[in-house]
Amino acid sequence: MAFYTRHQVITEMQTSSMVPLFYNSDIEVSKKIVKACYDGGARLLEFTHRGDFAHEVFRELIGYSIKSLPGMIIGVGSVTDAATASYYMMNGANFIVTPVFREDIAIVCNRRKILWSPGCGSLTEIARAEELGAEIVKLFPGNIYGPQFVKAIKGPQPWTSIMPTGGVTTEEKNLKSWFDAGVTCVGLGSQLISKEVVQNKAYDTLTDTVKKTLALIQTLKQNQ
Repeated sequence: MAFYTRHQVITEMQTSSMVPLFYNSDIEVSKKIVKACYDGGARLLEFTHRGDFAHEVFRELIGYSIKSLPGMIIGVGSVTDAATASYYMMNGANFIVTPVFREDIAIVCNRRKILWSPGCGSLTEIARAEELGAEIVKLFPGNIYGPQFVKAIKGPQPWTSIMPTGGVTTEEKNLKSWFDAGVTCVGLGSQLISKEVVQNKAYDTLTDTVKKTLALIQTLKQNQ
């Protein structure tokens, strides 16, 4: 069962406006990554379902966060079917992120009142996802569509909340272009939690980068 409500997740996405995301098969390394993000001020994190036995690592991270990282909201990403979504929710996922839009995932998430953020690539998909209860829609792959796509969507649908993943970096110019276009939050993967950081065990560097990026996002939002 989820430790945080759907409304708490939405509020945190709207407030902090950044969701770090990663996958690592090593449980201890994954804990260190989550702790580094937490120490940098992140209170959202997406663990992606991308490897064998990923669910085992996820289950450990949920237990670790509840015990040692108060306020840390962990969800799961790269989910492509309802069965997988259900499994992760039973193991404590606080939100579900998908690379595709699927109604079966919407149904199981809504039944448990869990936030789900479906990957969409057209206004039609976004509208249908919202009809099925999606509060924050994932734009994926963000590097293909870009901020101009978001700006165009917000014209006829100013109420739409969008979270791009892919094509988002920690650079000010990049982040400014996304938030000026009207995104609610951004998903940051390898541009934030890079292979070099993990290989070099540079967790202090990750903490510093998370802290600076969160502060930059708040400044950009205030200056809009």
